[in-house]
Amino acid sequence: MPEHSSVALTSTVHDDLATFLLRTDGQEDLMFALYVPSVGHERFTALVSDLMYPEDGEREVHGNVSFTGAYLERVYRAALAKGCGVIMLHSHLGPGWQDASDDDIRADQRVARSAVPATGWPLISMILGTDGTWSARVWQNEEGEVTGNWATHVRVIGSQLKVSYAEHLRPSPPPTRRHRRTVAVWGPEQQAAMTRLSVGVVGLGSVGSQVCEQLARSGFTRLVLIDHDRVEQHNLDRLTGAYPENLGELKVDVAARNAIRSSTAAQIDVRRVPVKITSPDGYRAALDCDVLFSCVDRPQPRRLLNHLAYAHLIPVIDGGIRVRHRQNQFVGVNWQVQTTGPMRPCLACVGAFGAGEADIDAKGLLDNPTYVSGLPGGAEGPSSENVFTFSNAVASMEMLQLFALATGFQNFGVQRFDFNSGITEAYLDERQPLNCRCQDHLIATADTVVDWHAHDLALEAHWRT
Repeated sequence: MPEHSSVALTSTVHDDLATFLLRTDGQEDLMFALYVPSVGHERFTALVSDLMYPEDGEREVHGNVSFTGAYLERVYRAALAKGCGVIMLHSHLGPGWQDASDDDIRADQRVARSAVPATGWPLISMILGTDGTWSARVWQNEEGEVTGNWATHVRVIGSQLKVSYAEHLRPSPPPTRRHRRTVAVWGPEQQAAMTRLSVGVVGLGSVGSQVCEQLARSGFTRLVLIDHDRVEQHNLDRLTGAYPENLGELKVDVAARNAIRSSTAAQIDVRRVPVKITSPDGYRAALDCDVLFSCVDRPQPRRLLNHLAYAHLIPVIDGGIRVRHRQNQFVGVNWQVQTTGPMRPCLACVGAFGAGEADIDAKGLLDNPTYVSGLPGGAEGPSSENVFTFSNAVASMEMLQLFALATGFQNFGVQRFDFNSGITEAYLDERQPLNCRCQDHLIATADTVVDWHAHDLALEAHWRT
């Protein structure tokens, strides 16, 4: 069992739970749900999946609330059939992160004594405050000894990422003079909410290295850097923090050193993962993150990150550049950025990768593609290289996507910049026009469903109708 725990649910599931649990008569209520475990190297996350509403006579509201053994048995049967864990959810009559009362703890312990042996997974106990804030505890039963620990945070993922934190486990970062102007822009509350996120950067090349520095200068306190590559001569014209003396060093080491030097936070934790995202260690490290930046240049890693966004409820911010040439002459450049996850179009539908290319890449047959795989249409001409200024622009647009996601100020949708016209277009909701439902069956399934060709099958069905 990893050291830390969290809970994640979609905004749709959150709304359904809030509608049921937050009563208009001033009483508490209760229900059960199932969860799918998402297990990283350092964090266990319960992904809320199936809601198990009480049937007639299975629970009684009387100021507090009670439930029958028949209700619990029905929940256990469903959990066993699906290989899921059990969540017990109830409401409190106050706002904010809710502490557990003595009655809550006794009820949790009683259920954990049977739920953990029955399912093989910890019992999750969640409390909903009147303002929609969640708190959660994780209960284990080891040889009859029932123990509970607070989850560090609860994430609600939709068009916005809303996070509730256990202040004693993940306190607000203390303010510093170094980032006081940043705090003046966002405000102390938004700054504290954003900078406590665990942010992963996958690919520390031209875009990823700049994203990493921007995160550090913005005051973010938890970074996970994933890249197996080393600094080469051709990286020096666009790799932030890299100099001739860094040739041969791991890119994660260069980026981590630069982030620590650039950080405006009182303390920053930078974790280096010098492997591919497609490796088991890289994949598990990504599961420890609340948000991921996709700064990769190959289709198979993009396809994997697309899977993580839906199956593990970790929003992925992706960007790509296409440089256009005609007869070896530069004729233009475009770049595109987007955030993917539940309630958003998938990376395949917006053209960030092609399933055919990803298959070839997975077999090791795709030789050194350039950053063009991030845009629809592929490369034009023999050269599709990148320069520092283009990478800088994409990194900044990706950071703006993060700020929009975390603050809820705006959902930019898919953003496309055309160098020739100087125009940035924003497609606020491409999910409907694209008929993108190809990842819906993956939502909150963790590693229980892997269907690389869902996009192709959905698209084929769309054109048949």
